[in-house]
Amino acid sequence: MWFTDRFAGAAVAFTDATEGNLAAHTGADPAQVAAHRRALEVGLGLAAGSLRYMHQVHGTDVVTFASNGSASRSTPLEAPVADAAISEDGTPLVVLTADCLPVIFVAERPGADTPLLAVAHAGRRGLLDGVLQNTVGALRERGATTLTGWIGPAICGACYEVPEDMRAESARMLPGIDTETSWHSPGLDLPGTARRVLEGLRVRVADPGSARSDWCTLEHTQLYSYRRDKTTSRHAGIVWVPPAFEPAGKDTP
Repeated sequence: MWFTDRFAGAAVAFTDATEGNLAAHTGADPAQVAAHRRALEVGLGLAAGSLRYMHQVHGTDVVTFASNGSASRSTPLEAPVADAAISEDGTPLVVLTADCLPVIFVAERPGADTPLLAVAHAGRRGLLDGVLQNTVGALRERGATTLTGWIGPAICGACYEVPEDMRAESARMLPGIDTETSWHSPGLDLPGTARRVLEGLRVRVADPGSARSDWCTLEHTQLYSYRRDKTTSRHAGIVWVPPAFEPAGKDTP
């Protein structure tokens, strides 16, 4: 486990390669993925089938999951097409990444025993198109007052190389996202930009206790990186309301 935290009655976790590939949509062996997913639930003390996944498409749609397994825009047996999800009843939510930005939210609301939970998949396209704004807006529509966000492992601004025209287009849409890689080529800073977007939305961003380079998927082989390995594997950001939370593994990288 790469990182774990607890806040306002919720548990937050980011997996790494130790937990294995958790993606069922990238061509990996379905039986192996299912085994990894079940082992993760066991390790987190969750019932079989508790974790709720999305079919991520680099968009901005937000779905709501309930404990009975249903979600808006889907039947109970399907992963809904979306890049953000909300739970109002503590249902465990998952976002899958391997360079893109996983963002987890815990939102307190007056008079409620259970916090609102959310996850968002903020790749370059989703970040530019407003997936974080949509997620925060949907949480506030459901009564959220104080919001806290965790920005998970992702490729850092010193490593995310893009063509110059892509950097320029991205900077026009979201000023400040443009950067230069450590080898002096055009780049984009997704984690830093996400922090600025969230803080501008009055979301407190939790401090992971280390530099973003220490959470860079390209630089750390314990994290999956599509850029580095062209891998079909994905690790997970997870948020849920547990009766108890005693996962094994380290708390910080």
